[in-house]
Amino acid sequence: MTKNDAAQNPQQPEQELEQELEQAAEQEQDVEQEQEQAADAKSNASDRLGELELALSQAEQRVTDANDRAVRAVAEMENIRRRAAQDVEKAHKFALEKFANEIITTVDNLERALEIAAQADSINQNFLEGIELTHKGLLNTLNKFGVEAVGVIGEAFNPELHQAMAMQPSAEHDNNTILAVMQKGYTLSGRLLRPAMVMVVKN
Repeated sequence: MTKNDAAQNPQQPEQELEQELEQAAEQEQDVEQEQEQAADAKSNASDRLGELELALSQAEQRVTDANDRAVRAVAEMENIRRRAAQDVEKAHKFALEKFANEIITTVDNLERALEIAAQADSINQNFLEGIELTHKGLLNTLNKFGVEAVGVIGEAFNPELHQAMAMQPSAEHDNNTILAVMQKGYTLSGRLLRPAMVMVVKN
């Protein structure tokens, strides 16, 4: 700008200064808007991050709950399977125990018949052999199903297997030795079916 121009328009420097001030104010506003936008974007990003973290936490909880339900379902199925197996085993043992008790009664009768035959003066040998074979066959059948006789003369008295019916002193035996067996006892797979009725030594 020449001196003549300045002389002709003395307000021009002031106008230019105002324009520069306005431009600076606009730039400052632009910067403030950008800062506000950046702050809003940061806030939105923070909110979005919070939402994602919440969604992730909820998803993890759902997975944990699903795993817990699956574990409980497997455990329940295992319990059902075990209870069913126990019920089947109990039913089998009960049926076998009932069967064994019936057979034991028949064995008792055969053994009494053999004792009577041994005391008889004369007896048909074929008849006696038939009784002996039947007795042996029944004992073999019982053994196949886990039924074993208990109560042997000379062994120690066991209150879990034997029932003392009488006591008698004996100089030839120790105390609590079985001196006589009135009736055999039986066990089924280790469980007592019937205790042996015995006479025990007591000095």
